[in-house]
Amino acid sequence: MNEVRQRRGALARQAGRRAEVIAALWLLAKGYRILGFRLRTAQGEIDLLALRGDVLAVVEVKTRGALEAALEAVSPEQRQRLRRAGAQLAARRRTLHGVRVRLDLMAVAPGRWPRHIADAWAQDEDGAALRP
Repeated sequence: MNEVRQRRGALARQAGRRAEVIAALWLLAKGYRILGFRLRTAQGEIDLLALRGDVLAVVEVKTRGALEAALEAVSPEQRQRLRRAGAQLAARRRTLHGVRVRLDLMAVAPGRWPRHIADAWAQDEDGAALRP
């Protein structure tokens, strides 16, 4: 049973890395400059860090069949950690001073075009996502 779990985990990691590459290529085509993949910070791992103009996008990549499922897969706590991680990276890099840090979602589903949702979790007072 342990071998099955290990194999399943390895396949999931491989699919996640493939989705990150697809997401990065999609963002490049949209004019973003990719600054990093799988960046480890004290707050957690950032899947992709991308820059376009004065916006630093902290991009969470999710492989799901439906966009709603991808949005729901990122907890409010994880979103806060990612925002803090992006802000700290921007503060530490002189070239990123003055950028606006934004949390984006890239939803990647087999057989479909990737879906980039800029500022995916614009918040209301209750903390609920406003964008589908």
